[in-house]
Amino acid sequence: MGRWEPNGRERLAKAALELYGERGFEQTTVAEIAKRAGLTERTFFRHYADKREVLFAGSGELERRFTEAVADAPLADAPLDALAAGLDAVCETFEELREFAGKRHAVISATAELRERELIKLASLAAALADTLRRRGVPEPAASLTAETGVAVFKVAFERWITADERRPLVQLARDSLEQLKTVAMGGAPTGAAGGAAPAPAEASPGG
Repeated sequence: MGRWEPNGRERLAKAALELYGERGFEQTTVAEIAKRAGLTERTFFRHYADKREVLFAGSGELERRFTEAVADAPLADAPLDALAAGLDAVCETFEELREFAGKRHAVISATAELRERELIKLASLAAALADTLRRRGVPEPAASLTAETGVAVFKVAFERWITADERRPLVQLARDSLEQLKTVAMGGAPTGAAGGAAPAPAEASPGG
């Protein structure tokens, strides 16, 4: 096998997700991932530090896009409007990754270690956003509150987006979630999917 392998990183990611879905993350080895991709373990480690990084390698790019878009928003924008610019920039990059994102989410949701790592990555994103907002002149605690809001809005919109029956783009869902939050914060009633006021919640029963 030659030293150069075209699309090696993508092939390894695809193979890893297939195996994580079939066998579970903990039961899958790097050797198995490399074999499924038709590559060597040495090639795997040229692209990823370990098998977890197949799932988290894009976190740095997500953080960079989000913070740069917030930083580049007009200085006259309110903090939530600057945040909306960041949400738009991030969400647009996900549209071509829907299948990968859905499979990744399923693997992470099934593994406690990965859920913990995902929370750490989201906390890092919130901290970076808060720092960006402070550099824009937003004081505390408003900067941290806005940053945490941005991460929560993205998380809620993303989890709606990857459901099987959802067809709306992620950017639309994120904008909708942000507007819903603004409405609630102003004392208004949130709207349902059809645009009307949401019905009063029924009394929950144990387990759902």
